[in-house]
Amino acid sequence: MRRVLICLASLSALTACATPGPRTSPPPEAGVAPPASWRAATTISDDAMAADWWKAFGDPRLSELVAAALAYNADLGAAEARMREAEAQSRLAGAALLPSVSLTAGVQKARDLNAFGQPSVTLAAQPQLQIAYEIDLWGRLRAADAAGRANLQASRYGRDAARLSVSAAVARSYVALLSLDAQLATAHATLTSRQEAAARARRRAREGVTSDLELRQAEGELEASAQRIPALGLAIRRQETALTLLVGETSRSVARGTLSDLIIPQPTAPLPSALLARRPDIGQAEATLAATDASLASARAAFLPQVRLSAAGGGLFVEQLDPVTVWSLGASALAPIFDGGRLRAASDTAAARRDQAAFAYRKAALTAFGEVESALEGTGRLAEQEEAAVRQRAAAASALNHARKRYQAGYVAYLEELDAQRGLLATELVLSQVREARLQNAVALYLALGGGWTAGSPSPPKRAD
Repeated sequence: MRRVLICLASLSALTACATPGPRTSPPPEAGVAPPASWRAATTISDDAMAADWWKAFGDPRLSELVAAALAYNADLGAAEARMREAEAQSRLAGAALLPSVSLTAGVQKARDLNAFGQPSVTLAAQPQLQIAYEIDLWGRLRAADAAGRANLQASRYGRDAARLSVSAAVARSYVALLSLDAQLATAHATLTSRQEAAARARRRAREGVTSDLELRQAEGELEASAQRIPALGLAIRRQETALTLLVGETSRSVARGTLSDLIIPQPTAPLPSALLARRPDIGQAEATLAATDASLASARAAFLPQVRLSAAGGGLFVEQLDPVTVWSLGASALAPIFDGGRLRAASDTAAARRDQAAFAYRKAALTAFGEVESALEGTGRLAEQEEAAVRQRAAAASALNHARKRYQAGYVAYLEELDAQRGLLATELVLSQVREARLQNAVALYLALGGGWTAGSPSPPKRAD
């Protein structure tokens, strides 16, 4: 044993030139500090958000679509597979900390000449049990194990982030589909109004009350209204296809409610400092940073000697001879002396990856703050816009009523009623679009706030086959 210690000391002296320099920290500019408060006016609350946040919109059909997407979406299936891969890689890294045990057995049959020149056949068998173990003196294997566990955690957070993203995508697609339905209903109502106006203009032209100009104007507006219906029908079919793709199905008709029946929720926001613990993408970035830091520690420990212990024992069984017990004990040390800079390059690569992960964490945090700020600001602004659009629609409907009466009384030309009809159509379309924008902003706010995610959330149920 004394000789072994002397050898190890000699190897440590030989590898002194290969020892890495002082360990570096992430760049200071990669740090991020949360703002003291939100710029937008909002209610601050630390209450936990419901994980099934989409139920706040009050539409059971939306809840059914989200549940189907969480079970059958292809991207979520890939995320689950990536998590299983990371779990296997973590077990692989942890197994290096344990000794390896293997059993070998060999049987040999030989025919040769003995000392008397007579041929003889010998049958020999040698089973052997081998044990090998690396003493992790410098923490290289422990750091690799820590990196594997951090990567597994990052993969779990990535799976949760994908689930949140898919549920938000389903909600956005559903809201867009209902908005198209509302626009189509407006287009049908406008077409009916244009048909009545064209029939009235045709009758007045026949009676000689008005010129053919008004008739042609009414017919032109009728055809313009008719063009909107197939265009909106095409958009609806495409939106249905996109929505069914999210839920993992082929294109079909989607059962749905109406845009006006959807509730516009008003989720509260936490303090900016608390947001960092409520988003899975930030948790993923943090775990990735921890994994790269552990990988850097493992790469630096590779500069130092590796000490391995081995033992083997078994028996030798030869035909017509007594069994013989065989065994061996050994220790070895592997120390880098000159490798052409490979270990240094590996360490520098690990350091660069750690710095990349640090900047990725900063970007994730800043993006989160910006998304919440934008959604909070949109909550109030879009509500004000919808109120103004409602008032505008009422004014446009009143203007059309007056213009129609004046035209029928013969005080004004048909062009005045036509302008009023166009104004009402435009305000109704704007009203549908503003309501859609408010609902989309609510989805964006839930997504920005983490959608009720917590780091200790239980794993979701397994996907159905």
